Amino acid sequence: MLPNGPTLPCEMFLSSQVRTAEQKFVDSGNTDFYRLVESAGEAAFEQIDMAQDRSRSILVIVGYGNNGADGYVCARRLLESGYSVALMAFTREKMGDEVLKAQRLFIESGGEVERFFPEKVLSADVIIDGLLGIGFSGEIKGDFKLAIDSINSSDAWVFSLDIPSGINADTGTGLNAVEADVTLTFGAVKQGLMTGRARHCVGQLQFAALGLTEYLPQANSINVSIDYVNQHIKPRDRDSHKGLSGKVSVIGGDAGMAGAVRLAGEACLRAGAGLVTVISRPEHQIVVNSNRPELMFWGCELVDMEVYLRLGWANILVIGPGLGKQDWGYNLLKAVGLSDKPCVMDADALNLLSAEHGRQDHWVLTPHSGEAARLLGISTQEVENDRFAAVKAIQQKYGGVVVLKGPGTLIYDGSLCYVAPVGNPGLASGGCGDVLSGIIAALMAQGFDKLSSAIMGVVVHGEAADRAAIDGERGMLASDLMPHIRQLVNKI
Repeated sequence: MLPNGPTLPCEMFLSSQVRTAEQKFVDSGNTDFYRLVESAGEAAFEQIDMAQDRSRSILVIVGYGNNGADGYVCARRLLESGYSVALMAFTREKMGDEVLKAQRLFIESGGEVERFFPEKVLSADVIIDGLLGIGFSGEIKGDFKLAIDSINSSDAWVFSLDIPSGINADTGTGLNAVEADVTLTFGAVKQGLMTGRARHCVGQLQFAALGLTEYLPQANSINVSIDYVNQHIKPRDRDSHKGLSGKVSVIGGDAGMAGAVRLAGEACLRAGAGLVTVISRPEHQIVVNSNRPELMFWGCELVDMEVYLRLGWANILVIGPGLGKQDWGYNLLKAVGLSDKPCVMDADALNLLSAEHGRQDHWVLTPHSGEAARLLGISTQEVENDRFAAVKAIQQKYGGVVVLKGPGTLIYDGSLCYVAPVGNPGLASGGCGDVLSGIIAALMAQGFDKLSSAIMGVVVHGEAADRAAIDGERGMLASDLMPHIRQLVNKI
């Protein structure tokens, strides 16, 4: 996915909220539904005109709804401006007034409406996708599926109107959806564009307001970026010392899993924590301290008074990296629960929690989809079918702040959902989640509240991955993020 456009607003909305705002705009007397269609088509034309030249053949594929109407207007404006334009349409006996008017004006401008032919799709230089809009939900079938498959098989530059056809505007799901190079969304940013399958299909996201902004309700979710981090992180006072930067204990690393706590501990230091102690199996000290002597270490065979002292010493706890699900890990998790310290829980701590069903306000839970499924007692596919519903259900059941990791990570504290469309598939490797846990804990230790720490941690983690991916996503390691984490928390 390419970077988002520079004027993208932070507020995001449900498709129902957008439709209600459109109705309010029309009811105000300042526009009508067809003028909204004209505005959308004109905005699309302007973007395409800036990106392409008149030597390239353009194919517009439209459906029979208002998304298709936008496509007819865009095609007409391209035709009037001297582009070579072909238009293929899906029609039905009854169509709305807006699409019928847009179709008529396109034909009056010299355009021809053709039936869908897959072969023509494969020969186009540019494809404008106006098949399905925000009203779509369900499964793509028949000729619509054939059209989408043909678009995705072509070598054309693909521009989607409002939303890639086949993507659910509210959830970001789409088993069969257009894979666009650019998506121009109209009126408001739909929350589904930022997460799930949409992260692959949207391409570069651009925005055209169409005058709808003042009619929109309170945002349903918020898109966050590195700007959020830069607004919150300030330079340290010149008289700062390590005691003011917070103390963190990282707990985990059962037999054979020393790397997980090492990565979490180092990320914690790189994100600015003053002191970090790793509590792990005694035999892991060499691995943890090798080339990182700044990490303190305490070997734990049994949960004894010394372990409780180490937990009491810390301001923030991290538990889960490499913890395992045996008695050793379970007993450490119970000790953390008794300490009543703010904590970040990841990995096997979450798997153990799913059997305990505890609820606390002082923790940050960081599940991926599989762990989220176990926490909720549902399938991973059910989580991915509606990531927004899943993150809210976890928070309602377990409390605290929940970070649902994945393409377009969601952060939710019970009031407003934040979406961080950062990171890349290079993060799909062992240890990257441990690094995130360390970053979030370090920010909490430095005095930021749980929600801000979770948001900033996710953004720093994702941005660090995007910087590390300059050398390629495949083969990227969790440890490759470390120098970038340091730069990002210092606004470099």
